[in-house]
Order: sequence, then structure tokens, then C-alpha cells
Amino acid sequence: MTEPRITDSHCHLDFPQFEGELPDLLTRATEAGVHRMVTICTKLRQAPTVRALAEANAPVFWAAGTHPMSVADEPMTTVDELVTLAAHPKMVGIGETGLDYHYTAESMAVQQESLRLHIEAARQTRLPLIIHARDADDDMARILTQEHRAGAYTCVMHCFSSGAALAQAALDLGFYLSMSGIATFPKSQEVRDIFAAAPLDRILVETDSPYLAPKPHRGKTNEPAFVNHTARVGAEVFGMDYADFAAATEANFERLFWKTVA
Repeated sequence: MTEPRITDSHCHLDFPQFEGELPDLLTRATEAGVHRMVTICTKLRQAPTVRALAEANAPVFWAAGTHPMSVADEPMTTVDELVTLAAHPKMVGIGETGLDYHYTAESMAVQQESLRLHIEAARQTRLPLIIHARDADDDMARILTQEHRAGAYTCVMHCFSSGAALAQAALDLGFYLSMSGIATFPKSQEVRDIFAAAPLDRILVETDSPYLAPKPHRGKTNEPAFVNHTARVGAEVFGMDYADFAAATEANFERLFWKTVA
């Protein structure tokens, strides 16, 4: 039986865990129904490498930004730099950017500056902003809302595992929540409840591979093929048949990441 088609909306194929693995990884993804994936550049100096992966592999698209945990150690991006990168036909999103106060709270000011630059690039390009948020819910909700009032943009809250208030703030702005392997963990009922309360037409699925492998692969290197395990849990959360849930997330992905079908 052929697996329903599904997209891994966020992975990191340039990370060293996948060196030499890409042909086999893509084969396994195809066998699992994963026909498309977005590999995310987290440091702009890596953009040529990530772009080359997308150019060489039909199922792979890419996005670029400076990860909040790297902002203090990397040159500050410019809006023009991001807009120029976005001219590439397979560059489909801005980020990941965001706020992470868990390990890098000392750089919160520069993280906020970087986030606002990425938001402006998302406005100018009409590409979705890809947000990483950790232990920064209040500032994240405040900045996203302020900036949206200043000029609309689209956004996905990648690997969403924050609180219900930030989820609602994002949904109120028309943004999307992306479900990762965290949603499959036994202790993640609060996360599953947040997704269950969200509109179906705002849900994406992802691996964030090589991290956060879902059950039954927890503790192993995550990869795009495993996104269907997360999606099966998503189908349970919404009380749906897996094929129907997969189709819904496909439609959501193509609405947000419009350049993948343009």
C-alpha cells in the first residue's frame, strides 16, 4: 500500500549527522511518503551549502536565517542580504529566527534585533517567517504582534512546544503551528492539547532532524522519513484518518510555503 504524501516542513540536511547519507535518506523518505522537505540554514555563511543541497535534489527546498542561539557569534544579517538570498527559486522561507532565552538569555537584545530584521525580510519577500521560540513566550508574542500591526507577514511557529498563550497569540495573527516529534512523547500531553485546540488548517508537521526523533525512534538520529510518525499522532489528536490528516497538512504547507508550488 502506498503511503499518503506528506511534507517535512523543517529539517537540517546539512548537519554533520547526515554526511554521506543523503541518497539513502531520500530513498527512505520516499518510501515513507515524504515527497518534499525544507532544509533550514541556521547560519548565513552556510547558505551556499544548503542551497546546493536543494539544487541537487528535486524533493529538497531551503530556507535561510540566523538562529537565535547563534546571533551573538555570527555577523548581524541585513534585510537586503536575506532578500537577495530569497531570489533563488527554491528558497522558500525566512529563518529560522526567533528568541531562545533557555541557554542564550544574555544575548536577548541582539536576538530581538535580528528577529525584527528577519520579519522585515519576510514582509518584503512575502515568504513565511520560520520562528524558533524557547523560554521567551512573552517577548515573542509581543514582538510578533507589534510587527504584524506595523505590516502583515506570514509565519510558522516551528517545532511548537511553548505555552498556550503564545499559541493563541500566533493563531490570532493568522500564523501556523508546526508539530514535531515532541508531540509524540508521553509527557507532552499539554503540547497535544494545544494542537487539538488549534484550527486544522493551521497545522504543519516536521522532524527538525537530526533532532527530536519521534516515537518509536526516540533517542536515535531523526530524519525526514520519520515525520509520518509525528503525523500519525497528529491524526489521533484531531480524531482523523491518517490519510486525511496528511492531505490537510499538505494543503496547509502549500498555502504557506507558496513558492514550493509556484
